[in-house]
Order: sequence, then C-alpha cells, then structure tokens
Amino acid sequence: MMALLSSARATTKGLSQIVTPELQNAGDLSLSFQAQSERIANPYELQAEMGLTSWAEFAIFRGFKPDDWIFSTEFGLLTKEPYLLSVGFLNWSPHLDVDPQPYIEAGYYTEHQKFIVGAIHAGYKNEAILGYAYDFNRTWRVQIDWLSGAENSLTIGFTCNISRDFQMNPALYINNGPGHDLFGYVVFSYTFHLWGKTGGKELEKSEK
Repeated sequence: MMALLSSARATTKGLSQIVTPELQNAGDLSLSFQAQSERIANPYELQAEMGLTSWAEFAIFRGFKPDDWIFSTEFGLLTKEPYLLSVGFLNWSPHLDVDPQPYIEAGYYTEHQKFIVGAIHAGYKNEAILGYAYDFNRTWRVQIDWLSGAENSLTIGFTCNISRDFQMNPALYINNGPGHDLFGYVVFSYTFHLWGKTGGKELEKSEK
C-alpha cells in the first residue's frame, strides 16, 4: 500500500505483503494493477493511493472476484528518517462486511537498508509484522517480509523502477501453514504528481 518518494530518488513502493511505515508524498497519486493467486487475496485488483499531507494518506482497492471495495489509511507519528512510526487501518470492506484492521508499525530507514517491525489486529487475533529491504540504487530493491498466522506468508521479491514514476514488483509467497505452499504475485504502479514540491519542473530540477 505505501510508497516512498524523495526529490532525488525514484518511487519505491512498499514491500509485497506488509504495509510499510513511510507515507506517500502529499499530492502524489499512485495507480496500480495487482495480480495474485486466489489463495492470497482477490486475484485481480486496482488500487489508488493518495498522499494528502506529510502525515496522512489513504488507499482504495477495487477487487473483481469477488466484487469488492477495500479502504486503508496511514497516519505518520514520526516521519523523519531514519526513525519512522505510523498507525492506521487496513482491509476495511463495508461491501463484504469486513471490519477495519488497525495496525502500528515502526521503521529504521538508512540510505540502503530498511528495517520494519509492527503488529496488526485482524479479526479476533493480533499478528506480528517483520520486514527488510535493501536498495542497491534508484532502480533495484530486494525485499523480504513476514506476517504471522497460518493463513499468512513469508514473501521474497524485488522492485524495479522502470522509470522515475513506473515500477514493477513481483514476489513469491511461501505460506506459513503446514504445506508451505508457494503463490505468485505481481503489481505494476504509476505515480502522478498532482501538487506539491515533487511535481513537474521542480522535480526535474532537483534530479539534475
């Protein structure tokens, strides 16, 4: 769900399975297409993620099988790297009568390495969140994340910034259950800079 965009770097989306503690820049709108195994979630989804302020963003998912609308939010309590702390909720589906899942998440972000830890309340239980990513450069990132619970997974994937605003993130899910089944996942995202200091000519100047 989450994205990181600084004035001198390409967009780098969050990890494959878990939310991440950094926020979308104010004025940035990311549109995504996501395809995945039915064992993970809705197999085909569209997503719109909007940065509202420096400390708040929201996202809307449109699922097709089943027909569904899903809402998520994030609010930054600490937003200055290397220390990050965010709260919010995920996976609220009024259409399918699914309650929002509140979470809290902390991050320690350096230029190349990103560490993430947190917890989420899903249904009747609390689940642990762990994540790690390594940014080689503005184009390539490798990432691994884990969400506790037999129905969740360990994921291994990478992000490729094909251009400044267009990126691809494929990943392999390894289920936590007894069979450790394998599932595929990929998401393609494009970011539009609607307002704010990262848009248009100002972004081009900063990259020079």
